[in-house]
Amino acid sequence: MTDRTEPSFGELRQLLAAVLEAIAIPHPATVGDGEVHDRILLDRVLDARVALEGALHRGDDPGWSADHLRARLAEKPAIGYRAGGEGR
Repeated sequence: MTDRTEPSFGELRQLLAAVLEAIAIPHPATVGDGEVHDRILLDRVLDARVALEGALHRGDDPGWSADHLRARLAEKPAIGYRAGGEGR
């Protein structure tokens, strides 16, 4: 078993910021846009969950988990639906 020091506040903050980035996508403009929005949000929530579980239960480095989560988010941007407030 490796001797792991506690993560720094900065590392934890980086992970929390990445999780917020994952789940804070714009609300859908219409009910019709809601289905795509919900699918994207669910996918991002699952990725965020994996990152949090890794840091909390498997001892993954929170900074690495944040970077990995952001890479996953970049692979699947929150596009494909009209967000509330966008022009018609």
